[in-house]
Amino acid sequence: MKITAKKTATVSEILLDEFGSASKTKVKKLITSGSIRLENGKAIRKAEYIIQQGQTLEYIKYKDTSNKVRAPYQVVFEDEYFVAVIKPAGVLTHGDTGKKNVSLLQQMTEYVKEESRGKKRAFIIHRLDREVSGIILLAKSEEMMQLMKENWQDTEKLYYALVEGHPEVEEGSIKSWLKEGPHQIMMSVPESEEAKYAVTHYKILEKLKDHCLLEVKLETGRKNQIRVHFADMGYPIVGDRRYGADDTYERQIRLHAFLLSFTHPVSKQLIELKSNIPPNFLKLKEEDEKYK
Repeated sequence: MKITAKKTATVSEILLDEFGSASKTKVKKLITSGSIRLENGKAIRKAEYIIQQGQTLEYIKYKDTSNKVRAPYQVVFEDEYFVAVIKPAGVLTHGDTGKKNVSLLQQMTEYVKEESRGKKRAFIIHRLDREVSGIILLAKSEEMMQLMKENWQDTEKLYYALVEGHPEVEEGSIKSWLKEGPHQIMMSVPESEEAKYAVTHYKILEKLKDHCLLEVKLETGRKNQIRVHFADMGYPIVGDRRYGADDTYERQIRLHAFLLSFTHPVSKQLIELKSNIPPNFLKLKEEDEKYK
């Protein structure tokens, strides 16, 4: 829904004029929830934000969260079509865990079913390795899942990675053909019909004593791609013993999907989701770490 300001005023005043029956409390909730956006897609979250006469606003109808079913994970975005959450390290995205713990998809399906009173369920659009934490986007219908998968190459995906050592080049790209070998371990191989081309971009954010914090951008999304590429460079991700990291202590793998940006297939708005760097991501103690 688009709203054109009839006068120069605060966004709360514009909305109160537009929705005559709405209370100030309801209008404030619309603003703080990010439901009101500028034409460039940027959400307005302050009631005192000044809107100029003739300026157009976009109202995205998010659900009232006052009596919302509690989600099993931290929600960073939700509307009637999608829900995005932060996956902790140690949680399987999809499939049989083989343990009492259920996968993220199973838990989110129950959440979406309960929230929609049985009308919807959750569908996986993309995955993160069990050991990796970060933003996961799920669709609430098979149609939305397919739409997102068809255009997944247009999404932007950024990760934090803490690697062993200091890469010689401050910013660069890693390219190789990846193929699954014995014991489900991925490896770089010569080009072949069975292998898939993979491209990973990175830049150094901070140099620590024995490690380096990187920002990593995926151009392709192959299984274990980031983990294999940095192992190939000789700078394995901290805790990733599967791909050659120091195994003196058992550590959580230091790889976190912190940004996901995509064009909403319905509203056509640019949605940018972010997650803070996890606590203790940069802290390495001389002891085993425990996580799921």
